[in-house]
Formats: sequence, structure tokens, C-alpha cells
Amino acid sequence: MKSKQTILLCFGLVVLMAATTLFAGDSEKEAVKAAESWLGLVDEGEYGKSWDQSAELFRAALSKKKWEQSLNVARKPLGELVVRKVKSTKYATSLPGAPDGEYVVIQFTTSFTNKNSAIETVTPMKDPDGVWRVSGYYVN
Repeated sequence: MKSKQTILLCFGLVVLMAATTLFAGDSEKEAVKAAESWLGLVDEGEYGKSWDQSAELFRAALSKKKWEQSLNVARKPLGELVVRKVKSTKYATSLPGAPDGEYVVIQFTTSFTNKNSAIETVTPMKDPDGVWRVSGYYVN
């Protein structure tokens, strides 16, 4: 009888792990779409609109004016987008310095007219309304 319970328990764990992986995979796809859409605004120099469409957490941490100033200094000099490809995605429910929630840390390999090789890190999070929005952006 114990071996039957052990088999059922193992089967249950496998099913749970598979469901979690599928859920994270769907979330990652949704988050990448949100990040790419948001990056399109940044690429077009629509910095204020990118702030408007950011996560609540992002907007609470940084004023629209400060965001626009930051991108004018850090992003604008890189020039126009040449190519951007997803390098990696990582689903997380906890990140340093952020409240628990659903996040996807996405790294893009990107080329701009004035910088051939860059890594953009974009972190969408699922806002309380269930929509994925960008909560962090860094270009190196």
C-alpha cells in the first residue's frame, strides 16, 4: 500500500511541476510581448508614454519628468534601434528590493546606430489588474 501512495505522490509532484512550468512559460510570453511593445515607445522617443504605460510600482518610484530626463541622458545617445533579440527570460515571484509578485526578467541583445552591442534588461511585472507592465529598465 505504501508503494502505491509513494507512486501517487510522485505522480502528483510531476503534474504540479509541469503545470508550474507551463504557467511560467505562458507568463514569460505575455511579459515579452509587453516588454517589446513598451520598448517600441522608448525606441520612438516617446519617453513620457513609456512612463504612462509602466507598472504602478515604476510610476510610484520615479516621476515622469525624472524618467524622461534619465532616458534623454542614457538612451537617446545610443541612437536608433538596429536589431533587438531576446537573449533570456526568467520568471520570478521575488526580486531584490521589490515586493513579492509575478515578474519576468528579460535580457535582450540589442544593436543601436551608435552602440553596436548592448544588453537591455527589461522587467515586466503583473500589475494588480492582471496586465503585464514594465517595472524596470536598464541598458548596458
